[in-house]
Amino acid sequence: MIWISVFFSALLIIQFGVLWILVKKNWKNHSKAKAGEFPMVSVLVAARNEEENLPGLLKSLSELDYPLEKLEILFADDQSEDQTPDLIQIWAEGYPNRKLISILPDQTKLFHPNGKANALAILAKQAKGELFFFTDADCQVPRAWIKEAVSCFEKGLGILIGITQVRSKGLFSRMQELDWWNTLGMVKVVTDLGYATTGLGNNMIISREAYEKSGGFEGLPFSLTEDLEISRSVRKAGYRLVHQVNPQLLVITKAEANWKDLLRQRKRWMNGVMSLSPGWKILLGIQFLFFPAVGYILVKHLFLGLGVWLLKIIFQGVFLSQIASRAGQKLKLISLSVFDFYQILAISLTILYYFWPVQTQWKARNYP
Repeated sequence: MIWISVFFSALLIIQFGVLWILVKKNWKNHSKAKAGEFPMVSVLVAARNEEENLPGLLKSLSELDYPLEKLEILFADDQSEDQTPDLIQIWAEGYPNRKLISILPDQTKLFHPNGKANALAILAKQAKGELFFFTDADCQVPRAWIKEAVSCFEKGLGILIGITQVRSKGLFSRMQELDWWNTLGMVKVVTDLGYATTGLGNNMIISREAYEKSGGFEGLPFSLTEDLEISRSVRKAGYRLVHQVNPQLLVITKAEANWKDLLRQRKRWMNGVMSLSPGWKILLGIQFLFFPAVGYILVKHLFLGLGVWLLKIIFQGVFLSQIASRAGQKLKLISLSVFDFYQILAISLTILYYFWPVQTQWKARNYP
């Protein structure tokens, strides 16, 4: 039993070592620096009860470095019960390229039972751009977001995903930030190898051609992870997906405020995880199995267990630091050293909550 535990522990250490090597040796930069080429683009945002988060996004959208005559920004207010539509309407006044579209009660499931997917489908019907830029109301986009993404597009490319960082103001949010670096780091490595990964709903760009030929959001099966499903649909239509990680495509998102909100988010994400390929499930499963394996080693051989765990923390920290640095960010050593304790709790609670017989709550709506 001890050697089985050592084997599973070693697998994860090797996994992080391989990931780090691939970051160093197989990193893909997709920017082509097409200076002066400015296609028409559309920014599409679905918002529901986001009055607390909207000011940051609206400010960042106002500061985008892109010709105004080539840019339109469309918001869908999905029946908000707060001041969300008022904030957007005030922000849009006097700007012909900014528009608020209100989703009426009889349009709630017009194109898709997922509220966000439905709202985005409605927006896409009115969008004029050659490229559709997607982000969330609780995000802030970088000034060069559009120019950098435009420079990456070429024939045959259907989806470009950027990188997202959780805004960290305390220990709980810093742990979520590391969790995102870990997940998106693996997505970047696997995508650069040419394998199927996922979309990223708060930082994703889809060409109009790929969107329309894939059937758009209205053509997707029911799912609470519409970004994953749209990426699958676009790939099936014959288009490529690439991942660009640099400061120009770094979107900032808010952390979940407490464990209750985090588990609701993770329960929704788990619906997507369970539909992933066997390869992805193995990759993620090894990360989970490490903790019971190293726990058993600690009980049987304390110093061996501590040594194995320390190696894992070192290899993991190097990988996460490399991914963050590619996006122009630095990670603190103290955060990296305690990240595993957060992971033990987060992974365990997520699995328990996923199988707990309650509906998934998202944006004040319940889903089966």
